[in-house]
Amino acid sequence: MAETDSQTTFPDIAQLRYEDAREELIGIVAKLEAGQAPLEDSMHLWRRGEALAAHCQRWLDGAQAEIERATGARDTARPDEPGE
Repeated sequence: MAETDSQTTFPDIAQLRYEDAREELIGIVAKLEAGQAPLEDSMHLWRRGEALAAHCQRWLDGAQAEIERATGARDTARPDEPGE
């Protein structure tokens, strides 16, 4: 599912903090693994889970990029150590 499709189908996800989205995703996985939901409900849960997973990945990618920017700026400010 494309990112814009998931944002249209589940617009509330865009407002979730990483921790909240992750907890909801864990709950969805548990429900799907239990196999007790009817097919239609399972498909809805699956689609929401995919959207939550994508949202969490965007949070993680953003955090990684921020860390790389911060450490990259610091690394370029230091002179190379001998032997490198």
